Amino acid sequence: MNPAAKITAFTAALAASFGAAYGIGLTVGPGTGTTPSERPDHAESAAPHADDSRPDSPAGGLQASEGGYTLDLATPHLKAERQSELRFTIRDRTGRQVTAFQREHDKELHLILASRDLNTYRHLHPTRTSDGTWSTPVELPAAGDYRVFADFTPAGHDAPGLTLGADLAVSGPYKAAELPKPAPTATVDGYTVTLNGALRPGVPGHVTFTVRKDGRPVTDLQPYLGAYGHLVALRAGDLAYLHVHPGGEAGDGSTEPGPDVSFTATAPSSATYRLFLDFKHEGTVRTAAFTVPVPPAAETPRPTGPADGHEDSPADQHEDDPHGGATSGDGH
Repeated sequence: MNPAAKITAFTAALAASFGAAYGIGLTVGPGTGTTPSERPDHAESAAPHADDSRPDSPAGGLQASEGGYTLDLATPHLKAERQSELRFTIRDRTGRQVTAFQREHDKELHLILASRDLNTYRHLHPTRTSDGTWSTPVELPAAGDYRVFADFTPAGHDAPGLTLGADLAVSGPYKAAELPKPAPTATVDGYTVTLNGALRPGVPGHVTFTVRKDGRPVTDLQPYLGAYGHLVALRAGDLAYLHVHPGGEAGDGSTEPGPDVSFTATAPSSATYRLFLDFKHEGTVRTAAFTVPVPPAAETPRPTGPADGHEDSPADQHEDDPHGGATSGDGH
């Protein structure tokens, strides 16, 4: 993830209402935002251009192309409740498939899937063939519009890393779901996670998650993607992807393995955000999800913390494998 910087705030587009049911196959969903199929498919990537750069931004994933690179989603339509293979490539400005990437947080590329209503969430780690084709199995439980985010840094790329996005349509019976209400705690598989801190528009904000199991602080969290927690933040409406930075790394000699896991993030605008925290304990990665409103800059945000009268936000567990997933607040 890259240092966040202030960008121009803009209004988040509201997700369009769906019909009573999604159609089948290619007749459903919005445009995919993929690269035109007529572009040449080459086996090796050209070296990055010197001007392949972008201003450092706290939000990404709003477009399929940036900095001379494009997310080309080869499977823009899937069916709900059916295991499928999601395939995509990253292309440079010449149309060639990129085959070399820098490793960040233990992976060459992080793939995030989220439904427009932010009730379904997946963090996947696809595999790459030598020609630059990425693929991963995925099964999504509900029909609707989804967004696919590829978070990566090409090898030799001296500018900040990229987060590119594309639309994914999932067909099947559709039922509208509301964004879960804000709450300071989330429960998952016997764990209770409490959120403290606040995000502010345009400036770095600090949030800390405290992990407990059966009421006792967890002090032996295990490293996951190089840290004791991994956080993804998405803005409700347009699903802008926030770059989030952990406070320390596992094994750095100063960061404790729980119960607190801290992050720094910049909200690009006043809006409502959905935060997905992954943490690993006893060999399993679990995800706690939170809905966090960010007020306008003129208002003083009230820090989030334990309070009576709040209901827990639902979050479910998943196994610690390259294709783990989450629904209704689940994690990667």
